[in-house]
Amino acid sequence: MRETVLKVENVTMQFGGVIAVDNMNLVVKKGEIVSMIGPNGAGKTTAFNVITGVYPPTNGAVYFNGEKIVENHPQGKMKKLYKGENNGQYSHVLAPTPDRITKLGIARTFQNIRLFKSQTVFENILIAEHLRRTSNLFSATFHLNGAEEAQMRSEADELLHILELDDVRDEMATSLPYGKQRRVEVARALATKPSLLLLDEPAAGMNPQETDELTAFIGRIRDDFNLTIFMIEHHMDLVMEISDRIYVLDFGKTIAEGIPEEIQNNPRVIEAYLGGAVDE
Repeated sequence: MRETVLKVENVTMQFGGVIAVDNMNLVVKKGEIVSMIGPNGAGKTTAFNVITGVYPPTNGAVYFNGEKIVENHPQGKMKKLYKGENNGQYSHVLAPTPDRITKLGIARTFQNIRLFKSQTVFENILIAEHLRRTSNLFSATFHLNGAEEAQMRSEADELLHILELDDVRDEMATSLPYGKQRRVEVARALATKPSLLLLDEPAAGMNPQETDELTAFIGRIRDDFNLTIFMIEHHMDLVMEISDRIYVLDFGKTIAEGIPEEIQNNPRVIEAYLGGAVDE
């Protein structure tokens, strides 16, 4: 049986009176590609933001490789406003910042590409390499970190070679075609040396050829880098082809979970996407 890499337990994310994620429970096993789908506004990116430390959840917990990394419970005004489930089950506050989450081994990309606009492709990757540097202000000031810096530059070049980005190494990252910008963003995430990679709509804005190339690319990096991948995506052909399992959200609630064939034929999923009752 595969080990559990990510476990989201009873997570609710409430903004004022609006529940964006409603008592979410999910599991991602080692080596899987798991997708989360759902209509716009279903709460998918909010869930990613909770997992990666952007938002502390209003209630619930997140575990990574068996260790609790996030926990919260309704506090302050939310004690009265809270509409979710499991109130009182969690008593601790554990809210690491995104950089600390990344150091644990969770990296992500974003729905809207967030490359450093004034940096080259190589510099975007090198910046991510610095997450795991051991040098400090003193050693950097007196140039005592030369060996480590050389190692990081070498690793950045090697990563660009593996991902077939050598030819655009010195180009401004945001000047590239959209598909290659996506690949650079993934490369930057990989430079942090994650074991779990979160992809937020990686095929957004891509044409059919770019999407086909991305599908193969995701499968390849999972195998080459020994990754577990958790992905949000609207492109159903990509999701159905590459996913081991799929979770479906609607209005913040998980309405289905299963292998692609089960999801394709699930009446609740069809209703959520088509917006009406489905005859059985």
